[in-house]
Amino acid sequence: MIVTGFEKIVEERIRAAQRNGEFDNLKGAGKPLDHEDYSRIPDELRLAYKILKNADCLPPEVELRNEIIRTETLLSTMEDEALRYKTMKKLNYMILKLNTLRGGSVIFEVPQQYEHQLVEHLSASSKAGGDAKDGKNGR
Repeated sequence: MIVTGFEKIVEERIRAAQRNGEFDNLKGAGKPLDHEDYSRIPDELRLAYKILKNADCLPPEVELRNEIIRTETLLSTMEDEALRYKTMKKLNYMILKLNTLRGGSVIFEVPQQYEHQLVEHLSASSKAGGDAKDGKNGR
């Protein structure tokens, strides 16, 4: 491996800082690195996201997207139907707000959460209603 002059200078400065104890009291020293999941952030925005996050300066759209992700996770663990409904309403409001912040057309880039549950409910209702009809008619 060939080391350039610049790399030698950098390595020497790092060693000097280590000898002088400049790395001894760094925030998070001795703790494992926090590897965040950036899979939901587009590749071209990840570096900007990390820089803004480290500066505690995330755009409202990103903060809202993170809140949506947390709410979706919370929703997947809820068992109380009334609480799930209330949380789903909150989630849909946040999705609507996110889509508004993006400033595009009315076409929702992030789908709301009603469709799947509505289809399940209607199909369950139609099966229950169909069984009752069949039972009455003797079929």
